[in-house]
Amino acid sequence: MNTKTFKNYIFSSKIILVGIIFIICFAFSTYLHTSLTKKESIEHSTTISNQVFSSMYQIMRKGWSREDLNLFTASLEENFAGSNYEINIYRSEKVKELFGEMEEKQKDKTLIDVLNGRIPEYKSFEDNVVRNIMPLKASQECLMCHANAKVSDILGMVEVKQDLNTIFNESKFQFIIFFLIIIPIFLISAFISSRYTNKKITKSLDLFKEKVENINSVDDFKQFDSKNIDLYFKEFNEIIQNVDNMAEKLKNVAVDKELLEFEIKLLDKFIITSDVVKDWREYICDLLLEINKIMETYTLMTMFRVDDDQFEVDIFWLGNPQDEVKEVFEEYINSVIKTSEYFKGMTDFKIKHIIANRDKKLYNLQKADIEYRSKSLFLDTPKIGGIVGIGLQSVLSTDPIRYIVVDSILTTMANLVGSVKAINKYTQDLEYYAARDPLTDLFNQRVFNDMMIYEIKRAKKHNYSFALMIIDCDNFKPINDNFGHAFGDKFLQTIADILEEEKRDEDIVARYGGDEFTIILPECDTNGAYTVAQRISQRISQEKLLAPDGTYVGVTISIGISVYPDHTTSQKELFIIADHMMYEAKDEGKNSIKLPTKDNVSEILKINQEKSALLISAIENNEIHPYFQPIKPALSNDNNLVIHELLMRVKHKDKIFSAFEFIEIAEARGLINKMDLMVIEKAFEKIYETGYEGVLFINLSPKSLIVNDFINQINILVKKYNINKEKIVFEITERETVKNFSLLEKFVHNLKLEGYKFAIDDFGSGFSSFHYIKKFPIDYLKIDGDFIININKDEKDKAFVNSIVTLAKELNIQTIAEFVESQEIVDTLDELEIDYCQGYHIGKPSEEFISLK
Repeated sequence: MNTKTFKNYIFSSKIILVGIIFIICFAFSTYLHTSLTKKESIEHSTTISNQVFSSMYQIMRKGWSREDLNLFTASLEENFAGSNYEINIYRSEKVKELFGEMEEKQKDKTLIDVLNGRIPEYKSFEDNVVRNIMPLKASQECLMCHANAKVSDILGMVEVKQDLNTIFNESKFQFIIFFLIIIPIFLISAFISSRYTNKKITKSLDLFKEKVENINSVDDFKQFDSKNIDLYFKEFNEIIQNVDNMAEKLKNVAVDKELLEFEIKLLDKFIITSDVVKDWREYICDLLLEINKIMETYTLMTMFRVDDDQFEVDIFWLGNPQDEVKEVFEEYINSVIKTSEYFKGMTDFKIKHIIANRDKKLYNLQKADIEYRSKSLFLDTPKIGGIVGIGLQSVLSTDPIRYIVVDSILTTMANLVGSVKAINKYTQDLEYYAARDPLTDLFNQRVFNDMMIYEIKRAKKHNYSFALMIIDCDNFKPINDNFGHAFGDKFLQTIADILEEEKRDEDIVARYGGDEFTIILPECDTNGAYTVAQRISQRISQEKLLAPDGTYVGVTISIGISVYPDHTTSQKELFIIADHMMYEAKDEGKNSIKLPTKDNVSEILKINQEKSALLISAIENNEIHPYFQPIKPALSNDNNLVIHELLMRVKHKDKIFSAFEFIEIAEARGLINKMDLMVIEKAFEKIYETGYEGVLFINLSPKSLIVNDFINQINILVKKYNINKEKIVFEITERETVKNFSLLEKFVHNLKLEGYKFAIDDFGSGFSSFHYIKKFPIDYLKIDGDFIININKDEKDKAFVNSIVTLAKELNIQTIAEFVESQEIVDTLDELEIDYCQGYHIGKPSEEFISLK
């Protein structure tokens, strides 16, 4: 962390500045003194040289002797003794020839060069020594004495030297003494000026620091103001101004830590659990107590619809309110209800008051003291809607941040109560539809089976008889085919309504499946059951519905009856007998009622036992055989892939039985898994023998899902017959897997991991179609034949198929249309760009693979 202070920074800066100024001044002064001294010395030495030459020249004109020369030299030494000058005179060789040698100093190269004329004149400044060498050249007048010379010959030299080191050293010493005297003055001035500057700035900074230290909450922060702070300098004041601007902006977004912690607690607290659903009012009370730790809140309110024309109102009070206070808030609730479109026309409600803290009293609350706020929540599915409200101190309405928190509280309340109401609604619906058929509102097959068990126990305990009636609509399939599913559904609903109207009050009606219904008639004998059946049959035969083509369409029913304990005491056999009698009624011309005789009962049970024995025998004698139905690529599909679906047949005594005839018995007796493996092995053997290279679709029974070793057994067969796993597609019917969803999910993923492909059969027939697409890695969708067979007659079926195809293309899933029974259907499917077609128009099941080329 940087520990520098502004005061020290200013002082240090000024000291450094003084030091820099001192160094610059000292260096400049020294340089100036040296330069001037040097220049002056060079000029002075030149003057001396000229003076010496002039003096020598005057003497030589008069003619001088050696004695005169020695006197002249001695006078020079005497005159310049004690000075920093040194003067030397040198004679040339020509002079020496005439006048002889004379004592002189040893000449260096420079002197020799000047004497020989190589350097005309020499002036230098080295090592603080000035040196001036002046050559003495012969004139016409000089030739009178120097007969051996010529004009301009150099007869000698005058050398003048001046040593300035002593002068420079003395000057430096004087400069140092001067600046040592000046520096303290600079330092004192720097200290005083920095203290003066710092005092003004630090005083304002201390004021700014004090204001910042006093900020301990958002409210304190909102009172923060730095406009009266002056930092003396414009730039510093601009910084403070920017800080002030930033503070103004932050004031609008700052949130108290307590508010944030409260919101976190709020979110943590209201996770929707079973406890919250069960005791949601207690949680709202806790919420109200928590809110009051942050802001004074008097009440919370919830209004939610509980029925088509009813809603309930709960007011949660912080403490016990006075009657006047209750009236104030009830006025607010009534105004909210009147202004809400959702509650328009709904007047049936009761206000429930709930106290969060019974030890607290709410006194003297006026309407002006409370700020009301509300939030609405409306859901289409399930049909849930309501309003949540809050009453708190009106002074809080001026605080936008706390208003945001209030919105958060209301949103949490709306989500909590709305979720609770939706969960309760869904729970009621689930409980209802777990026992009811969603189309007809009758009991479903599961409840029917439970009721049968219960009724057998009850009849046995109280020693009475009861009847079972199985009802099937005659010729209902053509109605669906000709007029579409919507009209067929309406017909089924009409029949269900008639059954409810014509049965006895104690009778139990259920939709067993498709167009098949059942009725349990407690404490009823054969005659009583027959009477009820006649009444129902006559009423239904009289019913006519207006079809889409404008005609009136009717339907008849076939009824089979069995009676406990007259015919059997077994639940399973009761159903088998009634079911068999219903099919006999159909075989005899339909629109009739059949009751079994003792001979019928024996024969029916015998046939059932024979079918069981037949299956066991077929398994033991290897009479389970594979049949193959072709699946043809559509014209819109460039893929010429050959596909067959594997079907199971039982051959016994020259008769061939389809899976439809024995599947229920096989599943009931636990034989289906063994039969599946037998037919799959024979199909693989056929592939191996014929070299079939196409794709094989294999239907799996739901019972196969619970066989842990099923996939391993398939893998053994694949390895044994050298089958390409990618050419095997396992298909599971959607309607049969709804109850085993988690098991199916695991099973399908295991199949895919092994390298097999997967298809959903009868897609669109159940309620979870698109859920399967989302969850499973599907390769093929086989569209339910009910939508295909009517595709040219029912626009809804065509639209539904088109939507499936569009979705499948987006997800890169291949589509197969089932029940393709005519070329007109093929043409329509080609328009919709279905990938493959399957049905009797394409090809019937056969023991051999069929070539479609």
